[in-house]
Amino acid sequence: MEVRTRTIHIPGVTAHPTAAWATQHARQALWQLGEITGEFTHLVRDRDAKFTAAFDAVFASEGINVTKIPPRSPHCNPHAEWSVRSAREECTDRLLIFDRSHAEKILNDYARHFNRHRPHQGRGQLAPLDGANVIPLPPARTERRQAVVGLINEYHRPS
Repeated sequence: MEVRTRTIHIPGVTAHPTAAWATQHARQALWQLGEITGEFTHLVRDRDAKFTAAFDAVFASEGINVTKIPPRSPHCNPHAEWSVRSAREECTDRLLIFDRSHAEKILNDYARHFNRHRPHQGRGQLAPLDGANVIPLPPARTERRQAVVGLINEYHRPS
């Protein structure tokens, strides 16, 4: 999760992550993010054994400082804890997920909804991908569209 914009990214999904898997997906995430990785200065992570020196080196090669939170201190990384909790409560806890590809589809659909439509108080009721010049105005008429397999509703002006 990008703290400044509240944008979430889903780099990969697996039932049994390993250190090699985490390192490879860190490389892929930086490659997919492309030019915006230059805006990142810090990566705050926990002390899980899957995050090895090779994982940290991937981010260090892009000039990103990796900071480990103290052991057993989830409150030191509240944005990550909050975003994982939201995804679980709003999405994955309400579904029976069949396999890795199903989980990946559901989480990517949730990330799309979260980044493009979900308002955030810390951003003045703007979604993470809304521009700074967007002024949220109440529409005269609103249409409801279901997202994330019908678990979440999105509201839009009729076109």
